[in-house]
Amino acid sequence: MKNHIIYLLLSLFIVSCSNDEIDLTVYNSEISAIENLNNGVPVLDIIAEIGISPLYGLEYGGGFIFHVNETDGSLLVATDYSEIGDVAWGDVFDLDTSPEIGSGPENTEQIIIGNLNDNSVNGTEFGSDNYAFKIVSDLEYRDFNDWFIPSSGSMKAIYDNVHSLGFGNFDETLIYWSSTKEGYFPYVMAFNFNSWGGEAFPGSCLVVNGVLIARKI
Repeated sequence: MKNHIIYLLLSLFIVSCSNDEIDLTVYNSEISAIENLNNGVPVLDIIAEIGISPLYGLEYGGGFIFHVNETDGSLLVATDYSEIGDVAWGDVFDLDTSPEIGSGPENTEQIIIGNLNDNSVNGTEFGSDNYAFKIVSDLEYRDFNDWFIPSSGSMKAIYDNVHSLGFGNFDETLIYWSSTKEGYFPYVMAFNFNSWGGEAFPGSCLVVNGVLIARKI
């Protein structure tokens, strides 16, 4: 009986020590990529084990992963926000913003700053804050408040790395704003497979379009 008690106590001690040694932030091949992310495993450690492709389209951080930065391990996620209906661009004025993947925050800020100026001489004043970029900049959605409208390059990546793989929640009947603009012409995006092949194309500031939002993690 005494030996049985000693054995039981020793077993409990071994199990307790084993549990203490488990580090959830170390990649675990027995669980999913999302579970590893939720456990705090660094993105670079995950992609070192499984590559980047398995992360594309996964729902995480309020949206669907469409870009992985292989240098710093940051992620870009995006989701549909067309529940608010079609939204105006805002003031019409001459401005160039970047097409590069990840430039959405800076683009969004530039467009908001431009709307604060008087553009009546060489453009058109919208006249209120009820325009896409201001709405998204002020947005708190899915417990996050750092949303922006993605660039045209990001829109292409969303199409290639999420929508075309059968993931995401993007509406194929809509045209979405991007935050890339050349002069007076903003770039927009259709997510149906029959139009433009997933490429952003020049649109008009004078129409209303759907809103797709992104954030960096």
